[in-house]
Amino acid sequence: MRTRQAPDPAPSGGPAAREAAASGRRRVCFLLKVRADRAEEYRERHRHVWPAMLDALSAAGWHNYSLFLREDGLLVGYLETPDFERARAAMAATGVNARWQAEMAGFFEEIDGRAPDAAMRPLTEVFHLD
Repeated sequence: MRTRQAPDPAPSGGPAAREAAASGRRRVCFLLKVRADRAEEYRERHRHVWPAMLDALSAAGWHNYSLFLREDGLLVGYLETPDFERARAAMAATGVNARWQAEMAGFFEEIDGRAPDAAMRPLTEVFHLD
């Protein structure tokens, strides 16, 4: 079995990695924990994300953004952005994000009073194959 360590800081390799590097984007993955008893409502809310929230995310540099939710409430988030801290700060400066985060806060476990987006801690990429 062949493995390789994930490149840092910019991806290299196949076409998708070269495209990400050319665009200046980095892959970001994070985990949060949704309360299992509210998982279905969380899914439903994300079927109807406010258009203004979608516009704000795009304008702030959140690209190829996905959320994956396991039945026990483990939430995996993935996005591509040139600078995660800058993208997060840009969202924090918007009113629509403040309203969305206030509505979403009750869905999460273990965020210690922080807004869900403030509780995101990027994971370290250890492998990538495109």
